[in-house]
Amino acid sequence: MTRPPGQTKAQTLSRAALRPSINCASVIEAYQGNLMGADVDLGELVNGLSESCKGVKDGDLSTVEAMLVGQATALQTIFSSLARRAATQEHLRQYETFMGLALKAQAQSRATISALVDLKYPRQATFVKQANIAHGPQQVNNGAEVDQFTHAKQTQPKQNELLEEAQHGSTHLDTSATAKATRSHQAVEAVATVQRAKKSRG
Repeated sequence: MTRPPGQTKAQTLSRAALRPSINCASVIEAYQGNLMGADVDLGELVNGLSESCKGVKDGDLSTVEAMLVGQATALQTIFSSLARRAATQEHLRQYETFMGLALKAQAQSRATISALVDLKYPRQATFVKQANIAHGPQQVNNGAEVDQFTHAKQTQPKQNELLEEAQHGSTHLDTSATAKATRSHQAVEAVATVQRAKKSRG
C-alpha cells in the first residue's frame, strides 16, 4: 500500500481500515477461497470495488442490478436444493429443518427481486388533494386567507332592519328587539295640601 506524502504509517493504515472498499475486499477474500482459490490479490479486489463504487456514484447502477439478479437466482437455487432434500426425509424433525431453510431462502430471493424492481423502477411520490366531507355545517379554508374581521362582522347586531310582509309586500320595523330601559314620570309635581275638616274634641 502506497503511503501518501505527509502521512505516517499509522495514519495510512488507520485511514485504509475505514475505507469501505478495503473492508469489503477483506471479507470477500476470506470467503472466496472455495471459489477462486488462494491466488486472488487483495489489492486488485480493492481496485475492483473502488471502480464499482465510482460507477454507482456517477449514476451507473448496472453492476448493482446484475448483483441483485445474481443473488436472487442463487437464492432460488438454494431454495430448490433444500426443498428437494426436505422431500427425501423420513423423520418430521429433519423435514421441518430442511423445509424451514428452504422457505427462508425463498423469502430472501423474493426480497431481493423486490429491491431490484424498486431500483429499476423507483416509486413516484403521490400527492392526494384533501377531500373535506362532513354531514353538518363545516367551514374549510384550504390555502385561502381568512379575514380576521369576518366573525366580528357577522356578530354585529342589525338595528332597524326592515321586515317584509309576505302577503302584502309592505315593510315594518323589527320591534322584536329589546327596548332601551328608560325612567318614566321623571318630573313629578308636588301634591297640593288637602283641606280636611277639623274634628271636634269631645
